[in-house]
Amino acid sequence: MQMHLSTILTAGRKAITGCALALGLLTASASIPVAHAAEPLRIGYSDWPGWVAWQVAIEKGWLKEAGVDAKFEWFDYSASMDAFSAGKLDAVTCTNGDALVMGGNGAKNVMIMLTDYSNGNDMIVGKPGVKALADLKGKKVGLEVGLVEHLLLINGLTKLGLKETDVTLVNAKTNETPQVLASGDVSAIGAWQPVAGQAMKGAAGAKPLYTSADEPGLIYDVVTVSPASLSGRRAEWIKFVGVWNKVVAYIQDPKTQPDAVTIMAAKVGIDAPTFTRFLKGTKLLTLAEGAKVMKDADGFGSLYGSSRYADAFNVKYEVYKTAQDVKSYIDPALTDGK
Repeated sequence: MQMHLSTILTAGRKAITGCALALGLLTASASIPVAHAAEPLRIGYSDWPGWVAWQVAIEKGWLKEAGVDAKFEWFDYSASMDAFSAGKLDAVTCTNGDALVMGGNGAKNVMIMLTDYSNGNDMIVGKPGVKALADLKGKKVGLEVGLVEHLLLINGLTKLGLKETDVTLVNAKTNETPQVLASGDVSAIGAWQPVAGQAMKGAAGAKPLYTSADEPGLIYDVVTVSPASLSGRRAEWIKFVGVWNKVVAYIQDPKTQPDAVTIMAAKVGIDAPTFTRFLKGTKLLTLAEGAKVMKDADGFGSLYGSSRYADAFNVKYEVYKTAQDVKSYIDPALTDGK
C-alpha cells in the first residue's frame, strides 16, 4: 500500500516482470519522454493510498496555485508502468523496487520524492488454523513469484532462520489469491490491500502472519521521473514536490481528514471507513521525513539501502540481469527545493 522487487504487471499496486516489461519495451518506444514547456507535466498514478493522496491536491487546486501545470492520468498500476516505459508520461508513481525494474529493462528514471512506505497493507495471510509464519515450513504459499509479496515472505522467513526452500511457492496472480486461499490448496497467500482483505473475508478465520509493518522501509512508494523531463523542467518538478507537505497535512489533520478521505475514497470507489483503514496501513511521509530517508545508508531506514536490497532480489530472481547503480536512480535534492 509501499520493494516492493515487484514483477508481473497485474491489477493492483506492485507487479511487473522483467520479461513482460522487456517485451513491452521491444514493441513500444522505450525512449524517455520529451518534455515540452508548453505541455503539462504528465504523471501516471494508481490505486494506492499514498498516490491517491494526490487527488486532494488536484481537487483543491493546489498544484495550479503553486504554478505547476500538471496532468495526472489514472491507470491500473500495470498500465501506468507500460505508459511510462513507452515514453507517454513524464513521471509515474511506483515502488522503489519497480523503479529499478523499469530501469533495469530500459526505461531509466529518477526517484525525486517519497510519498510513503507500506506500513501493514502488504501481507502474508494464513488460512484458518495457521497461527504463525513459522507454521508455513513444509507448506504451500500462493503468491506472484518475483512480486513484492515474494520479497516480503523471504524477509520474514529469513528472520526465523528459514529458507525459501522451506516452503513451496505456488505462482498465483495477486487478484486471484482470495480464491486460492479459500480453496484450501495453500496454507497462505501473499497480497496487498484491498486484495488481502478480500482473501480474509472469503476465508473466515484467516489472518495476517507477517506484514510490511514488521519491516518498515522494505517497501517505499515514490514519484519517479524520466531523466529528460527532470533535466529540462527541474524548476517545475521542484514546485511539484513542494506541494506534498500541504497534502500530507490536510490528510493528517483531524479537522480536515474527513474531507480528504471523502475525496480519496470517491476516487477509488470505496466507502470512507474502508479507505481510512487502508490509510492506516500506509505511512505518509512529509518532505522532511522523506529527506531523512533519502540519505545514503545501509538498511531499510534508507531509500538507498532498501533499493539495494530490492536490486539484489531482482537480480537473483532474474527480473533483470544486471545489478543497477542505485545512486543513479535517486535525486534527493528536490525535497530540499534544489
